[in-house]
Amino acid sequence: MDAPSFYIEIFLQPGEFYFGDSDTRIRTILGSCVAITLWHPILRIGGMCHYMLPKNNRRQQHAHLDGRYAEDAVQLFMHEIKKFRTLPRDFDVKMFGGGNQFPSQNVGEMTVSDKNIDLGRKLLSEHGFLVRTEHMGGVGHRNIMFDLWSGDVWVKHVEKVIVP
Repeated sequence: MDAPSFYIEIFLQPGEFYFGDSDTRIRTILGSCVAITLWHPILRIGGMCHYMLPKNNRRQQHAHLDGRYAEDAVQLFMHEIKKFRTLPRDFDVKMFGGGNQFPSQNVGEMTVSDKNIDLGRKLLSEHGFLVRTEHMGGVGHRNIMFDLWSGDVWVKHVEKVIVP
């Protein structure tokens, strides 16, 4: 589907979340972080999160949701899904990121990247989402561009390794 004649472009910084309509393009850059995209093919709504860490070890029970954490980012999606009276299974779900930025330093260890990937997959499954596509792990960073008018996600993976 062609781009609309006018659309807004949103750039997500780490920890940010956006949910919008078909006149939107969302972009981000990922290293060890993970992005999840959701798109409803009939309503042409959807969003993206860019989380940095798996769990929020907050002390307050009623603290606001924080998009820096996988578990909170998935809850932000659940709020949007309920607001639009849709279900998780109605969405095309894709996951990206979790690249190891310092592979020579993490030999044999479970990295933050690994934990981000594992918990993201687990949370999506627990909430009834089916991940249709993913580009996860490895080394380097990814540029992500998500068009809400079509549901297309474009990925540029740069496998550049930082040597300390």
